[in-house]
Amino acid sequence: MRNIIYQVLPRIWGGGKLSEWDTPVFDYLKSLGISAVWYTGIIRHASGKPFVKGNPGSPYAISDYYDINPYLADRPERRMAEFESLVKRTHKAGLKVIIDFVPNHVACDNKQLPVHPWCDYDWTDTRKIDYGHPETYGKMLEILRFWASKGVDGFRCDMVEMVPVHFFEWLIPELRKEFPGLLFIGEAYDRANYRPLLDAGFDLLYDKSGVYDILRHIICDGWGARELTRNWQFLQDMQPRMLNFLENHDEQRIASPYFAGKPQKAYAAWAFCSLFNTASVMLYAGQELGETAAEGAEGRTSIFDWTAPVTLRHLHAMIHSHKPLPAKEKAVLERYRQILTVASSELADNGANYDLCWCNEGSEGFDPERHFAFLRYEVKRCILVFCNFSDSPAKAFVHIPEGIIEKCRPVQGGIEVCAPAWDAALVELTSRESS
Repeated sequence: MRNIIYQVLPRIWGGGKLSEWDTPVFDYLKSLGISAVWYTGIIRHASGKPFVKGNPGSPYAISDYYDINPYLADRPERRMAEFESLVKRTHKAGLKVIIDFVPNHVACDNKQLPVHPWCDYDWTDTRKIDYGHPETYGKMLEILRFWASKGVDGFRCDMVEMVPVHFFEWLIPELRKEFPGLLFIGEAYDRANYRPLLDAGFDLLYDKSGVYDILRHIICDGWGARELTRNWQFLQDMQPRMLNFLENHDEQRIASPYFAGKPQKAYAAWAFCSLFNTASVMLYAGQELGETAAEGAEGRTSIFDWTAPVTLRHLHAMIHSHKPLPAKEKAVLERYRQILTVASSELADNGANYDLCWCNEGSEGFDPERHFAFLRYEVKRCILVFCNFSDSPAKAFVHIPEGIIEKCRPVQGGIEVCAPAWDAALVELTSRESS
């Protein structure tokens, strides 16, 4: 089953407490079709020390693998109980709980694991974990057992390509002996590593060097849409085990001047991310309202400092006080809802996928460099998705091969579609409705 994951840094949501995550918030997430929440920055990280970056510091400089960040709790002395309550509330809402597992490095003051006396890159607030030490594997297994026993459903595993793959080949099966349903998501960047990591047991991998990079280059650098076809042809059977995204805590916000400059310029990309094939998809809190990270550095919402993104303030007020969103944010949210309604349906979860680009090279109005068309279909329903990666509105005749027409209502060999600039048309071929 595909996942629709909502990533959020709890310390920048509302008052920054775990108790903020209540029934109205979960109702909102479910209205978007979300199936899992990735609570980023739960495990205690280094803070208030000379080596720490920013204040309160990075969630990826773990100081204590068995503790919760005290600042997330209403009563710090009961912080673990408050986390356990969060897990129960999330499950009661029918959503999965995902937290970070940081297996490559720890904070400089962490005494729980063997480390090398150096760090990778410029991560000067960390030290590299030593996987040559005989105790490391067992200690890591016990850490994940601890969190899985508290009801955590899955782990987003940080920088997995920098950890020996043999470790995961051993770790994941060991954990699944006791917790068979655990979800493992790997942060991967090199497509050459996808197959070994999937073989090691990961359920999902970031398609960072595939879908994300290609869509960003299409939006920012004029790359052709043909690259999207080349990517899925490379992925082949790995495609359903990818995790697509346009934003996360490491990447620049779409609406920032460092990326697309406005949220509307990514609607076509979001439609592709969410609907092409059965890959899972991830939404970063505030993305669905067009967050610009104006308070951050170079278009990123900071993970090092206290910050209060304006869209999250507006969203919190809408959810808890019924205060209307600003018109621009409301319009962005509505467009995301329209696409996510299809993305969370049975059609997207189990339906088949058919890339129509190959048979529309010469179709009237269809530009294979700026347009991408595909079908999602199952027994009772078929939708044509037409993505327009262009500064101009598009009007094209999309040819549908005869063998595929049997899955749809009669369209006389194809159908004319229209899409605004940088947007997508979702055309229902089993009824007269479209969005």
